[in-house]
Amino acid sequence: MKESQAHPHSIPSPPGPSVPSSLRPSVPSSLPSPQIVGILNLTPDSFSDGGRYADTDAAVRAAQQMIADGADILDLGGESTRPGAPRIDAAEQIRRVIPVIQRLTANNLQPKPGQSESSSAAPGSSVVNIRVRVSIDTTLVAVARAALDAGATIINDVSAGLDPRNRPRNRPRNRNETSMLQLAAERDVPIILMHLPGEPATMQVDPRYGDVVAEVREFLLRRAEAAIAAGVKPQRIVLDPGIGFGKTTEHNLRLLAHLGDLVNTGYPILLGASRKRFLGQITGVTDPARRVAATCATTAIGVMAGVRYFRVHDVAENRHAADVTCAALSHQNK
Repeated sequence: MKESQAHPHSIPSPPGPSVPSSLRPSVPSSLPSPQIVGILNLTPDSFSDGGRYADTDAAVRAAQQMIADGADILDLGGESTRPGAPRIDAAEQIRRVIPVIQRLTANNLQPKPGQSESSSAAPGSSVVNIRVRVSIDTTLVAVARAALDAGATIINDVSAGLDPRNRPRNRPRNRNETSMLQLAAERDVPIILMHLPGEPATMQVDPRYGDVVAEVREFLLRRAEAAIAAGVKPQRIVLDPGIGFGKTTEHNLRLLAHLGDLVNTGYPILLGASRKRFLGQITGVTDPARRVAATCATTAIGVMAGVRYFRVHDVAENRHAADVTCAALSHQNK
């Protein structure tokens, strides 16, 4: 979708469409287009699709299908953040994600003098002839830096810049060290800041809030202020309430019912409810891959509340849900 009427804080599009117009449905131009973020987990242990894209070729094929299905952004990660997931070091994350990013973004990068565009891809691999925005899903500065160097243009940090691994306790603080927020500022790239209480390993152990909506909103605004203080431009900041991260089903439902309170912060909101466990608790569907319809319901709710970005596994179905909801909303005052 084109960004001609994007929210003032929205992630900008690169030159040219990310998806051929012939593959995209028509949405009334009077409303901002919902942006679909396709999930590409390059991990063996993610809760829904772990191990499906263990090799680069499989990941690239999946990415191509997501683009054909209507994805605006691809979000690649090399560390699972499911409840109880072990932490993965920077070197292993880089090994998992960089070859795929290089393949996907080879045509987006400006070749160095004397270097053809095709030569910027990994040795021995073919270049993917698509133009797409790639987001790196990581909480580690070293991984984000490597991904940006490889062609990614967005940072998705579920710790909102607070992962303590970026500054080990047994090492004195180095004034020359770069935080995730500083990296986003230096590279002038968008950064997605998510609400995550604690760490993935323990986040679902009896999570409690006085007022989950107010507390999540306050946290996200504080992290946005920290990002701005680090030099990130306000228009580069996206906020994510962290559905399913350190929250019960009741907490998740309250956040879904009050998404407008987050939209009213003025920052664009990303919703990541895709295939989450609480959807299974509501519907009785135990297989995450069969929670597509439930996910589409959350996408429709999000569009009606003014959410701009939807991080999903099932791109085509959620693209349709978002576009139909958007089209219906355009007729409210007619």
